[in-house]
Amino acid sequence: MAMNSASAMARIAILGATGYTALELFRILSRHPTARVVAATTRQTDRPLISSIHPSLTGLFDLSCENLTPEEVGSSCDIAFCCLPHTASMEAVPKLLHAGCRVVDLSADYRLRDPASYQQWYGHQHTDAERLSQAVYGLPEIFGPLIPPASLVANPGCYTSTSILALAPLIAEGLIDPQGIVIDAKSGISGAGRTPKLSNLYSECNESVTAYSIGNHRHTPEIEQVLTDVGGQAVQVAFNPHLMPMDRGIFCTIYPRLLRSGTQAELLSLFRRYYAGQPFVRVVDHIPATKDVAYTNFCDITVRFNRDQLVVLAVIDNLIKGASGVAIQNMNLLLGLDQRTGLLGC
Repeated sequence: MAMNSASAMARIAILGATGYTALELFRILSRHPTARVVAATTRQTDRPLISSIHPSLTGLFDLSCENLTPEEVGSSCDIAFCCLPHTASMEAVPKLLHAGCRVVDLSADYRLRDPASYQQWYGHQHTDAERLSQAVYGLPEIFGPLIPPASLVANPGCYTSTSILALAPLIAEGLIDPQGIVIDAKSGISGAGRTPKLSNLYSECNESVTAYSIGNHRHTPEIEQVLTDVGGQAVQVAFNPHLMPMDRGIFCTIYPRLLRSGTQAELLSLFRRYYAGQPFVRVVDHIPATKDVAYTNFCDITVRFNRDQLVVLAVIDNLIKGASGVAIQNMNLLLGLDQRTGLLGC
């Protein structure tokens, strides 16, 4: 579907409307000039108002969350954002597509092409495995030309977006060893979602930093798959995530091994050439901070040398560029719009 006129409005659905990523989608779409949310789903049966679930949306949406089937959603909408848990999306997506609705899936269900890899890392057999090869990975800075004709876009994860954007220019130019790349990653607590968990309670997280899922984090194969595509040879990373006592943000400090000599100025110039024309990647001279990108769709990247060790530093807002903001980028491309539409100043 492409927008034929400035007055045309795309009909949008949000499946799984109670979480943080859904809230950010609502917030951005509330001022989008050519997209209108017409359906929001929840498993609750009492049809709660969006504003009762997300009070910050009071006055912006006169819409109830309904326990709609994917078939009902698909027949009445042009694009559906699936904010459903892993394994739930693969049940809904085929029905949405069959009903003629295009899908941006924010779960991990369609990010990995190999169903065996999905089962290994997510502990569940994929029930829509034949569609894995058809999904387009929704990182516009890398796969932008493939997105507009797609029916199904696999929205990337927050850690993965940051890591991939930070490494893609170096991998593409063959400047670093694709093996043994160390990614030291830190996330705000909202990255764990809105469902209450003991480890995310204030008294557990406040004044504390902890590492988790060392050696078995599910974003590892996603990072490796995409960077392998970028460079044409197998990439292996040591991905080490940490939970930080902050609401939102991702900070990745990455240690690749240079195969050819280069200066900081030369590498910054390489990054700027690689991302020329990409409005949401900012290659900066200063060391970025998560506050620099909070509540925005920007990814800020820089490089430094610590003696002979190259260090790449990158930050995003995990809920926007790491989830809902890039989902809107993907929606814009599906609709034939400038990918910045509705996102600048978000």
